[in-house]
Amino acid sequence: MRILIIEDDREAREYLAKAFRESGHVADAAPDGLDGYALAREGAYDVLVVDRMLPKLDGLSLIRSLREQKVDTPAIILSALGQVDDRVKGLRAGGDDYLPKPYSFSELLARVEVLARRGTGAARGEPTSYTVGDLVLDRLSHRVTRGGQEIPLQPREFRLLEYLVRHAGQVVTRTMLLEHVWDYHFDPQTNVIDVHVSRLRSKIDKGFDRPLIHTIRGAGYMVRDTAK
Repeated sequence: MRILIIEDDREAREYLAKAFRESGHVADAAPDGLDGYALAREGAYDVLVVDRMLPKLDGLSLIRSLREQKVDTPAIILSALGQVDDRVKGLRAGGDDYLPKPYSFSELLARVEVLARRGTGAARGEPTSYTVGDLVLDRLSHRVTRGGQEIPLQPREFRLLEYLVRHAGQVVTRTMLLEHVWDYHFDPQTNVIDVHVSRLRSKIDKGFDRPLIHTIRGAGYMVRDTAK
């Protein structure tokens, strides 16, 4: 699951990003409403976690603008304003859920997972699973099978494979993987990507009649089925 956190408080933003990543999800973060709006408009997220009081563009205006632009990514609003009228305003602005502060991360995570299940699939035009050859990746259950055989993956391996199969047939660069799977930027010449892809390849391709993960020399990687 890919989550966008829009929160101006640095400590809260970093805490949420770390907690979601440790729970096996990909988390991006924005420090203000305008940056969050720009990222959310790309439509690449499963759920938005939006603080109500944001600089440059407040949370309710952000969500309302997204809905006007036909961006229907599920959004949960976080706010110290927890009265009934406040929650009603949040929902009427286009929010899908409203969680007053202070809150427990376990409750936030549960609510985010519910929103992701509601917002994934035909309603958003995105698949709940991906198939490449005899490989099937289920985004909701985090289950991967090949030839009917289940392949257990660690959270990072699952995110790496998910990003590759989302872009099946396309070259995925190391920089793209660093930004979208590791969520940070550093020298793309580092071998951390190669090490993780090698480990993933040993699980996905070893023992099967043809490889699905291919190295594109000088460019990056590609998942594709070469069977005709």
